[in-house]
Amino acid sequence: MKKKQTYPIQLTVNGELKRTEVYAGETLLYALREKLGHTEVKEGCGKGDCGACAVLLNGKAVNACLTLALQADGLEVVTIQGIGTPERPHPLQTSFVKHGAIQCGFCTAGMITSAKALLDKNPHPTKQEIKEGISGNLCRCTGYKKIVEAIEDAALKL
Repeated sequence: MKKKQTYPIQLTVNGELKRTEVYAGETLLYALREKLGHTEVKEGCGKGDCGACAVLLNGKAVNACLTLALQADGLEVVTIQGIGTPERPHPLQTSFVKHGAIQCGFCTAGMITSAKALLDKNPHPTKQEIKEGISGNLCRCTGYKKIVEAIEDAALKL
Protein backbone atom coordinates (compact mmCIF):
# COMPACT_ATOMS: atom_id res chain seq x y z
CA MET A 1 0.00 0.00 0.00
CA LYS A 2 1.37 3.39 -1.02
CA LYS A 3 1.81 5.96 1.74
CA LYS A 4 -0.04 9.24 1.19
CA GLN A 5 2.24 12.12 0.34
CA THR A 6 2.46 15.11 2.66
CA TYR A 7 3.50 18.64 1.78
CA PRO A 8 5.27 21.16 4.01
CA ILE A 9 3.47 24.44 4.60
CA GLN A 10 4.16 27.48 6.68
CA LEU A 11 1.60 29.93 7.97
CA THR A 12 1.76 32.99 10.12
CA VAL A 13 -0.96 32.33 12.69
CA ASN A 14 -1.79 35.27 14.95
CA GLY A 15 1.62 36.76 14.24
CA GLU A 16 3.60 33.57 14.88
CA LEU A 17 5.28 31.55 12.12
CA LYS A 18 4.07 27.94 12.14
CA ARG A 19 5.19 24.99 10.05
CA THR A 20 3.49 21.65 9.52
CA GLU A 21 2.97 18.88 6.98
CA VAL A 22 -0.41 18.39 5.31
CA TYR A 23 -2.06 16.04 2.85
CA ALA A 24 -3.31 17.45 -0.45
CA GLY A 25 -6.99 17.40 0.54
CA GLU A 26 -6.57 18.50 4.15
CA THR A 27 -8.55 21.54 5.22
CA LEU A 28 -7.16 24.60 6.92
CA LEU A 29 -9.59 23.87 9.76
CA TYR A 30 -8.05 20.45 10.37
CA ALA A 31 -4.50 21.80 10.15
CA LEU A 32 -5.25 24.65 12.55
CA ARG A 33 -7.10 22.53 15.13
CA GLU A 34 -5.41 19.14 14.98
CA LYS A 35 -1.88 19.96 13.91
CA LEU A 36 -1.28 23.45 15.26
CA GLY A 37 -3.48 23.37 18.38
CA HIS A 38 -5.76 26.29 17.50
CA THR A 39 -8.95 24.82 18.94
CA GLU A 40 -10.51 28.27 19.17
CA VAL A 41 -11.43 27.72 15.51
CA LYS A 42 -14.67 25.76 15.79
CA GLU A 43 -16.02 23.10 13.50
CA GLY A 44 -19.74 23.50 13.02
CA CYS A 45 -21.24 22.05 9.87
CA GLY A 46 -18.03 21.12 8.04
CA LYS A 47 -19.49 22.23 4.71
CA GLY A 48 -19.35 26.02 4.72
CA ASP A 49 -22.91 26.76 5.82
CA CYS A 50 -22.49 28.02 9.40
CA GLY A 51 -19.38 30.21 9.55
CA ALA A 52 -18.28 28.90 12.97
CA CYS A 53 -14.83 28.15 11.52
CA ALA A 54 -14.27 31.61 10.01
CA VAL A 55 -10.71 32.92 10.13
CA LEU A 56 -9.03 35.85 8.45
CA LEU A 57 -6.78 34.73 5.62
CA ASN A 58 -4.66 37.70 4.55
CA GLY A 59 -7.41 39.90 5.98
CA LYS A 60 -10.35 38.22 4.26
CA ALA A 61 -12.89 36.14 6.20
CA VAL A 62 -12.93 32.56 4.91
CA ASN A 63 -14.47 29.33 6.12
CA ALA A 64 -11.53 27.22 7.24
CA CYS A 65 -13.56 24.06 6.57
CA LEU A 66 -13.70 24.91 2.85
CA THR A 67 -10.15 26.20 2.48
CA LEU A 68 -7.41 23.72 1.75
CA ALA A 69 -4.39 24.03 4.01
CA LEU A 70 -2.18 24.12 0.92
CA GLN A 71 -4.05 27.23 -0.26
CA ALA A 72 -2.97 29.00 2.92
CA ASP A 73 0.73 28.18 2.51
CA GLY A 74 2.76 31.33 3.07
CA LEU A 75 -0.26 33.40 4.10
CA GLU A 76 -1.32 35.14 7.30
CA VAL A 77 -4.09 33.52 9.34
CA VAL A 78 -5.83 35.36 12.17
CA THR A 79 -8.13 33.47 14.52
CA ILE A 80 -10.29 34.95 17.27
CA GLN A 81 -7.26 34.76 19.58
CA GLY A 82 -5.37 37.05 17.21
CA ILE A 83 -8.20 39.59 17.22
CA GLY A 84 -8.19 40.16 20.98
CA THR A 85 -7.32 38.61 24.31
CA PRO A 86 -9.05 38.60 27.69
CA GLU A 87 -6.50 41.18 28.83
CA ARG A 88 -6.84 43.33 25.70
CA PRO A 89 -10.18 42.59 24.02
CA HIS A 90 -10.98 44.05 20.63
CA PRO A 91 -13.87 46.56 20.67
CA LEU A 92 -15.99 43.96 18.84
CA GLN A 93 -15.49 41.47 21.64
CA THR A 94 -16.32 44.07 24.29
CA SER A 95 -19.38 45.16 22.36
CA PHE A 96 -20.66 41.59 21.93
CA VAL A 97 -20.52 41.13 25.70
CA LYS A 98 -22.05 44.55 26.43
CA HIS A 99 -24.99 43.95 24.06
CA GLY A 100 -25.65 40.35 25.11
CA ALA A 101 -24.78 39.15 21.60
CA ILE A 102 -23.27 35.98 23.06
CA GLN A 103 -25.46 33.18 24.31
CA CYS A 104 -24.13 29.66 23.83
CA GLY A 105 -20.97 31.16 22.31
CA PHE A 106 -20.42 28.56 19.61
CA CYS A 107 -20.87 30.97 16.69
CA THR A 108 -19.19 33.91 18.42
CA ALA A 109 -15.61 33.45 17.20
CA GLY A 110 -16.69 33.13 13.57
CA MET A 111 -19.20 35.96 13.92
CA ILE A 112 -16.62 38.35 15.38
CA THR A 113 -14.06 37.30 12.77
CA SER A 114 -16.50 38.05 9.93
CA ALA A 115 -17.50 41.34 11.58
CA LYS A 116 -13.84 42.34 11.88
CA ALA A 117 -13.26 41.66 8.19
CA LEU A 118 -16.29 43.81 7.42
CA LEU A 119 -15.19 46.70 9.64
CA ASP A 120 -11.62 46.56 8.33
CA LYS A 121 -13.01 46.99 4.81
CA ASN A 122 -15.91 49.31 5.68
CA PRO A 123 -15.47 51.15 9.01
CA HIS A 124 -18.95 52.73 8.89
CA PRO A 125 -21.33 50.08 7.55
CA THR A 126 -25.07 50.50 7.37
CA LYS A 127 -27.32 48.03 9.17
CA GLN A 128 -27.93 46.30 5.83
CA GLU A 129 -24.19 46.07 5.12
CA ILE A 130 -23.66 44.53 8.55
CA LYS A 131 -26.35 41.95 7.85
CA GLU A 132 -24.72 41.13 4.52
CA GLY A 133 -21.26 41.03 6.14
CA ILE A 134 -22.31 38.35 8.61
CA SER A 135 -24.68 36.53 6.26
CA GLY A 136 -22.37 33.51 6.11
CA ASN A 137 -22.59 33.03 9.87
CA LEU A 138 -25.44 31.20 11.56
CA CYS A 139 -26.56 31.76 15.14
CA ARG A 140 -29.31 29.66 16.62
CA CYS A 141 -29.55 31.56 19.91
CA THR A 142 -29.65 35.34 19.54
CA GLY A 143 -31.90 36.16 16.61
CA TYR A 144 -29.17 38.47 15.21
CA LYS A 145 -30.67 41.74 16.56
CA LYS A 146 -28.15 41.99 19.40
CA ILE A 147 -25.31 40.89 17.11
CA VAL A 148 -26.07 43.66 14.62
CA GLU A 149 -26.36 46.19 17.47
CA ALA A 150 -23.01 45.04 18.86
CA ILE A 151 -21.31 45.48 15.48
CA GLU A 152 -22.89 48.92 15.03
CA ASP A 153 -21.64 49.93 18.48
CA ALA A 154 -18.12 48.61 17.81
CA ALA A 155 -17.99 50.50 14.51
CA LEU A 156 -18.61 53.73 16.41
CA LYS A 157 -15.69 52.96 18.75
CA LEU A 158 -13.17 52.04 16.06
